[in-house]
Amino acid sequence: MPSLDRLISRIETISEWSGRATAWLVLGMVLLIGFDVTMRYLFQAGSVGLQELEWHLFALLFLLGAGYTFKHNGHVRVDIFYHSRHMDSRRRAWVDLLGGLFFLLPFCLLIIISSLPFVANAFAIGEGSPDPGGLPYRFLLKAAIPVGFALLLLQGLAHILRSVQILLSNNDVNTPPRTSHNGAQD
Repeated sequence: MPSLDRLISRIETISEWSGRATAWLVLGMVLLIGFDVTMRYLFQAGSVGLQELEWHLFALLFLLGAGYTFKHNGHVRVDIFYHSRHMDSRRRAWVDLLGGLFFLLPFCLLIIISSLPFVANAFAIGEGSPDPGGLPYRFLLKAAIPVGFALLLLQGLAHILRSVQILLSNNDVNTPPRTSHNGAQD
């Protein structure tokens, strides 16, 4: 399955690069918020545009960083059963495969498909901020919705393919040693 490994690797490279690029937004957002707070509290000079830019960057962080976060297992999930000592890697692979196929991929596709008319409309009217002093080009932020979910969908696909690899392999990788009731390993 070397071609499957290459495909997974390419998808994960995309996730890695998008995550690293998105991480720079954190620095920009911190500097922007620091500047905005300084201007407001020291010089009593606020800006609607700066405040909108803060929440635009915040939205981009979550949208464009979701695939990277998923790749690094950073999303919240219920791990009561998943990390149980009774869940070997093959059972985890089944959970990941079924969860990806029946929940993650359909949800991502639903968001992508349903957001396209929303984004197209925003582009068609050249949507900007309705607030005086707000930012123009709000349509660019809205375009990040399908892009972010496409990145998450790609990483979900890589995760599903990795689960298939585990299920097709003959050995049980990453299986913790089983212990008996007295603590001795089996």
